[in-house]
Amino acid sequence: MSARQIWKTTRFDLDLSERPLVMGIVNVTPDSFSDGGLHDDPARAIDFCERLLGEDVDILDLGAESTRPGAPKVSADEEWHRLEPVLRAALSLGVPVSVDTSKTEVMRRALDLGVDIINDVMALRDEGAEALLAGHGSAGICLMHMRGDPTTMQQQALYTDVVAEVRDFLQQRLDSLAAHGVAFDRITLDPGYGFAKTAEQNIALQQRQAELLSLGRPLLVGWSRKSTLGAITGRAVDERLSASVAAALATVAQGARVVRVHDVAATVDALKVWQAFVRPTA
Repeated sequence: MSARQIWKTTRFDLDLSERPLVMGIVNVTPDSFSDGGLHDDPARAIDFCERLLGEDVDILDLGAESTRPGAPKVSADEEWHRLEPVLRAALSLGVPVSVDTSKTEVMRRALDLGVDIINDVMALRDEGAEALLAGHGSAGICLMHMRGDPTTMQQQALYTDVVAEVRDFLQQRLDSLAAHGVAFDRITLDPGYGFAKTAEQNIALQQRQAELLSLGRPLLVGWSRKSTLGAITGRAVDERLSASVAAALATVAQGARVVRVHDVAATVDALKVWQAFVRPTA
């Protein structure tokens, strides 16, 4: 058995040692790349959260601004208007709740309501974000690698060694948070598959994932329905279930501890089978 690995969050200490955890995506947006508009009404989004609980989701991840390539920015007030009623309801469901945002003001409001995790594709680079999370003292954090923003990121996929440069960026962000007094057991890292990276670069990152694990923090990985899976399989975004589940299993087999997915039930079942087959016998 590997050493016990805990991810501390506002209300829950999540044990990542026993099994990988499944984070279910709840996009409260009209324009996300895969399911935009399906849950942009609060009642539908809340119903979807409850459905994911029935599928054994471990973490709910709520996002109210699309980060697909080319997505337009929205104001903090608009993002919060979309997010608030769903977040209030999700926090009553008895599971950890994450908010996917890059805006310090949205983070502040979510933390005031008691959100468990801040999941930031910009790795807390918005003005005041680091100080806000340092001052909170207990919320979980996911730091993701991305260059630019959704409107510019695909023009910035220029690397000499993508794995080394992603690793160095994440190390710098860890060092910066440490300087602010943030405990490492609050932090997970996300390589940012599909964000300012080509299909070939995404695949190289996956193949060399062990180099990212050398940073000493758990990896939270999001391959679900990504365009690289379409490039590999030739499948449209709504036909990538099998590829997404295979990617989740592959990244967990290579050491990831949290997978962020659209298709919770299928991923949970696949991980149960994988875990049963690979768990060492006593």
